[in-house]
Amino acid sequence: MAAATRTVARAAFRATRGSPSIKAGVGAGGAPPFLRRTGPASRRTYASSGAQSSSSSSSSTGIFWGLGLAAAGATGYYFFVANRGQVVPESAKAGSAPGSKSGVYTPQREDYQNVYTAIAKKLEEHDEYDDGSFGPVILRLAWHCAGTYDKETGTGGSNGATMRFAPEGDHGANSGLKAARDFLQAVKEKFPWITYSDLWTLAGVCAIQEMQGPIIPWRPGRQDRDEAACTPDGRLPDGSKDQTHLRAIFGRMGFDDREIVALSGAHAVGRCHPDRSGFDGPWTFSPTVLTNDYYKLLLDEKWHYKKWNGPKQFEDDKSKSLMMLPTDMVLIKDKEFRKHVDRYAKDIDTFFSEFRDVLVKLLELGVPFQSKEEDRMTFKPLAS
Repeated sequence: MAAATRTVARAAFRATRGSPSIKAGVGAGGAPPFLRRTGPASRRTYASSGAQSSSSSSSSTGIFWGLGLAAAGATGYYFFVANRGQVVPESAKAGSAPGSKSGVYTPQREDYQNVYTAIAKKLEEHDEYDDGSFGPVILRLAWHCAGTYDKETGTGGSNGATMRFAPEGDHGANSGLKAARDFLQAVKEKFPWITYSDLWTLAGVCAIQEMQGPIIPWRPGRQDRDEAACTPDGRLPDGSKDQTHLRAIFGRMGFDDREIVALSGAHAVGRCHPDRSGFDGPWTFSPTVLTNDYYKLLLDEKWHYKKWNGPKQFEDDKSKSLMMLPTDMVLIKDKEFRKHVDRYAKDIDTFFSEFRDVLVKLLELGVPFQSKEEDRMTFKPLAS
C-alpha cells in the first residue's frame, strides 16, 4: 500500500519536472567499449560498414575477440561466447576506486545506472521500514559518512566508509544505521566492483531522487579504508544544541549559514527514534517524500516543549504528532538562518536547486578524485 501511494504521488510530482538520463555505452555493433576500436586511425570497427569483405571482417573480429578472451580468462570466455559481447559480467569490472588493479573493464555510466536501479528497485520492493521506505535511513547513512569531514586535518568524509568498523559504527549519532548498511549489502554483493564509499553515497543520491527530490549529480572515485581511518566521536550535529554548535560543526566542513539551512531540509523526510537518538517522531506529515514542508511547518505552526520522559524537543500545537529538535528551532530564531528558511518555504525550486548543490559538495568532501567536476553523472529515477 505504501509503495502504491508513493508511486501515484511520484507520477504526479514528476509530471512537471524533467529527469536527465544515462545513455547506454554499448555501440550498435554490440562490442563493449573496452573492445571496440573507433577513430580514423583504426581500420577495424564494429560499426556497420561496406568497406570490408565478409572474410576480412570475420578474421579481424576473431582476432580481436581472441585478445579479449585471453585477457578475461575463463569467466570472460563464458561471457564473450554466451553473450556475444553484449553485457560485461560484474566480476570482470575494475573497482570503482582510482587505480584499481582488478578487472579488465572500467565501469561506465551505464554500469553505475545499473547499481542505482538495483537500489531503487530494492527501495520499492521493501516498504516495511518505518513509514514505508528505507529511503530516509539510506539518506542518513550517506549524510553521516560524509559529515565527519574536517577541512583542517583533511580527515573524515565519505572517502573510506569507515562506519563499517568500531568505534565509528558505534558512535551515538550513527545509532540505527546498521539497518541501512545491511540493506545495501545485497547490492554490494551483486556489484562487487563498487566500493562501499561509492555505494553509500550513490545510494543517498538514489534515496533523494526516489523520494521525489531533485536530480543529484554524482561521480565515483572513493576508496575504502580500514579501521585506522575511523574518525573520533563528536563530529556530527547534536540535535539538542544551539546555533553556535551548528556553525561549529558545519563550519569545520566548510559550510556557511545558507548551506547549513539547505542541508537541514533533509529533515523533511524520516523520523527520530527513542531507542536511537532519544528523540521521537517525524518532522513532517509526508516523511517519505522530499518537499519544502519542513521550512513551511517551522514558520506556520506553533511549537511548544513536549511533556514527556525524554530529551528536550518540540511538538506542534495542533496535531501534537510532529516534532522539531532544538537545532531545528534555532533556524527560525537566528535572523541569519531565518532568511534562508523564508526563501525555501516560499519556493521549492530554490530549495531543490540549493539543496542539490550543497549535497554534491557534502558527498565529495575530502575525496581525492582523479575525475573532473564536469565528469559527474546523473541518473534516471526508477519511476519518472
